[in-house]
Amino acid sequence: MPRVPESHLAARRDQILDAATARFAANGFQATGMADVIAASGLSAGAVYRYFRSKDELIAAIVERVVGEAAGRFEVLLHDDVPDPATAVATAVQMVADVAARGPVDLTRVAVQAWGESLRNPPVHAAVERAYRTMRGFFVEVARRNQAAGRLPADADPVHLGATMLSSVIGFLVQRLLLGDVDPAAYGRAVQVAWGGAPVPGA
Repeated sequence: MPRVPESHLAARRDQILDAATARFAANGFQATGMADVIAASGLSAGAVYRYFRSKDELIAAIVERVVGEAAGRFEVLLHDDVPDPATAVATAVQMVADVAARGPVDLTRVAVQAWGESLRNPPVHAAVERAYRTMRGFFVEVARRNQAAGRLPADADPVHLGATMLSSVIGFLVQRLLLGDVDPAAYGRAVQVAWGGAPVPGA
């Protein structure tokens, strides 16, 4: 039997993840079962279960997919420069806004649902914890580089500085979904004022 190309396998996996993301965003994790995902994907049950044995695996894969994209953007940001905290937070906020607007599914809705699911579901908690530790790690690196450059106090704890930066991004995400009146550009300018960094590009 001819070997299935990796590109075909990756496309099929993405097809399933796209279907699952759409159903989770619309109805939540609890109200969405594997049968719903299978129906939305247009594939057979056997095809879906070949890639994902359970809903928990699907949720974990979606979380890691989104964080992987964000991690790639942060790696580019940190590759040649030392962004000040305000720029790092504003960049992350714009990433959130971009993901939300990319459509047809607002992935930030899935992210918030994943937080709640992680509190009762250990496998999902493990995936969410890995994701947010990765994101916090980028902000910790921003803090360390700014300390080395003399922009932040050398005796401050970089882990907690990074946690504070991440909290600013999470705060934007939550307020955007719950209140709907938070503009990413204006939020970025406010972060610049709060952190006292360099002017935010494009602001």
